[in-house]
Amino acid sequence: MRGYGALVLAPLVLVACSGGGGSPGGEGKSASATGSARAEPGARTSEKPDDTGVIDADPARLPTSPEEALDLIGRVIAEPATFGPGVVKRSPYESDPATWPVLGTDCIWRQQKPASSVLATLSRSFEVPAAGGKGPMRLSAVVTVHRTRDDARWEMAESVEETMRCPTQQLRQGELIGSMIASSLGQEKGVMDSAEDFLLESGEYQNAELGGGPYPYSWYLSQSLQFTVAVTGKGAKGWSQQEIDVLANQAHSTMLLRLGAAVEKQS
Repeated sequence: MRGYGALVLAPLVLVACSGGGGSPGGEGKSASATGSARAEPGARTSEKPDDTGVIDADPARLPTSPEEALDLIGRVIAEPATFGPGVVKRSPYESDPATWPVLGTDCIWRQQKPASSVLATLSRSFEVPAAGGKGPMRLSAVVTVHRTRDDARWEMAESVEETMRCPTQQLRQGELIGSMIASSLGQEKGVMDSAEDFLLESGEYQNAELGGGPYPYSWYLSQSLQFTVAVTGKGAKGWSQQEIDVLANQAHSTMLLRLGAAVEKQS
């Protein structure tokens, strides 16, 4: 179990060699980077109201209740047009805010009650329908509001641990992700400056319903203040990693910009 002090990720590259490919459904790693199964830290760092990090946030605009957190999520989270043309809603479109995915010791994702550190979390599922010889590309977006910045940092750190612990992960029956490569993006040129930490994972996605695979998979996660923002792209026949990344990056960047606009100080 990691110590609570080791939360801020330095730039890194982690290669998790996997025997199996992968397929994140609308949930699992794609929907939430972490789960509530972790042990609660023994001591939690208290944060000053003006400790606002990269975003010059107005403390009065930061949510302090589940209701306020859900309201903010609704203003930040992606809709189909956020990804670009041709993206539509999948069914079910939104997750149940009372649950989020937790990676078990058996490397299987299950829906459980969110951790006590979470004020609110919501994921949405999308798709580029099959056409022109390509299968359906599945996409998802999630925004999580934690109680403190340290809780959000924990999610970032725990995401790396999960990749090392479970190089192959089952999201649901017939869907796997694997052969994961995780890298911190915090020092890369051109990375959005509205987040304190970034993580990108790429790998392989297997889906029995879509013909097996493996297909390309990408997952973006960022943290700023008490918030985390994530986007996943899951390929199918005919889709390249680059095509998936273009859509995922577009939505991820847009949500970060919306987050900044929602909480920053007004001029």
